[in-house]
Amino acid sequence: MMKRYLLLISFCFMACMAHAQIVITNQSFSMGTTGRIGSGISPSIPGHTGRQLNLTGQGSLGSRLEQGDYIDLLPSFHFTPVNANKDSTRIDFQARLAFYSTNGTFLGNVNSSSIGGMVSSLPEAFVEASNIVGSHWSVWAGARYMRYDDIHICDYFYFDDHSSQGFGVKYKNTSFSMFFPAAIDTSSSGILPYSYENIISGKKSLTYRQREIFVLEHNIRKWPGNDIKLLGEFHLVAGSAARATPYYPEDKGWVAGIKWSHDIKTEQKGSFNQFAIRYGTGVANGGDNGNTQTWRTYGAPDPITGLYTGAYSFTAVEHFLLNCSNKFSLNGYAVYIQSKGGGTSINEALDYYGRLIPNYKTDFVTGARGITYLTNWFHLITELHYAQRQDGQNPDAQMWKFIIAPTIVPTAERSVWARPHIRLICSFARYNHYAAENGYSDFLQQAGNQRWGTYFGVRTEWWIF
Repeated sequence: MMKRYLLLISFCFMACMAHAQIVITNQSFSMGTTGRIGSGISPSIPGHTGRQLNLTGQGSLGSRLEQGDYIDLLPSFHFTPVNANKDSTRIDFQARLAFYSTNGTFLGNVNSSSIGGMVSSLPEAFVEASNIVGSHWSVWAGARYMRYDDIHICDYFYFDDHSSQGFGVKYKNTSFSMFFPAAIDTSSSGILPYSYENIISGKKSLTYRQREIFVLEHNIRKWPGNDIKLLGEFHLVAGSAARATPYYPEDKGWVAGIKWSHDIKTEQKGSFNQFAIRYGTGVANGGDNGNTQTWRTYGAPDPITGLYTGAYSFTAVEHFLLNCSNKFSLNGYAVYIQSKGGGTSINEALDYYGRLIPNYKTDFVTGARGITYLTNWFHLITELHYAQRQDGQNPDAQMWKFIIAPTIVPTAERSVWARPHIRLICSFARYNHYAAENGYSDFLQQAGNQRWGTYFGVRTEWWIF
């Protein structure tokens, strides 16, 4: 009798497990990817490790062609409304699986257990519903790369890069979003600290304070071929608890900006001009190291109040693309940035961690890429850039760079946006005395005090969405 009961119980358990098993039948799925991978060397560096030639603190301003390896995989799942035949609602879940190498290593030679070799992350995972039930309303929530126009040849999203975690709602041409970029950082690598030790019931507990960002954006599209975007942000960084170690006061900042995009009529379609200015104050004065997120606070706080009350950042950008003919295209840009932290000094000042850091800087970078379509599948990329940076009242660090990159385009498309590319990259940089003597680039920090910098590599770049 006992065996029968046990057998019956086993069958019931197996039936329940079979009923609970999730069976994947969804076919509403798509996949995108973007990336760059290859190899490169700098013969002037001992060990020949390939290093970016751009000036320190400017990221990829001055060309992105020497950037390291990265691969992004973008799966997206699409949901169907109940009234699919009558409903224009679009519902998507999208994620981004990101992998990139560091310290000049090649992605194929490292893994997650390598020291300082590869970084993996999940910068996107969000749900967005657009045109809900045929209306003009859209909404999203999650983590996303929320950024728009960029200077592609410098990988520089110059105006409205809000990439972080949060939510947003949009009605026609107006959107409101909130973002929460703070995180526990025990390495003290940031300028503005979020982590602190709170005392609860007599015990210390590691926690962090949040930054709340309110973003309002509006597009004006009254004139054909023209788009004017208005941007406003308010940042609130909460103060730490009264019994925290150390104590950080509440701080604020705001941002205002305007961007004008204009289509240009040329022999080949797709030409444009873009001009943008943006001004941020307080803790919203971010814009350094090639990053443009306003929440990446620049400089030191006031030495007495610990606030960024007098901090600011001004950015002006000009960017254009001219598709002159089916034989040649020209893509050019100019970027000017002036930033000051909350400290009283216009040279260096102490940050929250007692480190002496720059509290004032100016950047000016300009350049252009020419694409000559020698054949449908063989293009010649040439670039010329000039960059200068002044930290505090130090002399200007300056760089001229010339690049020639014969490129195979297997899709045989005469377009600056055709991908994939397989490029032979030859980069040459010339530094002024101050830049060379003070190691003002990744290359110079490895090669020593040289006036000339070189990089040679073969890399492929792709995207498909």
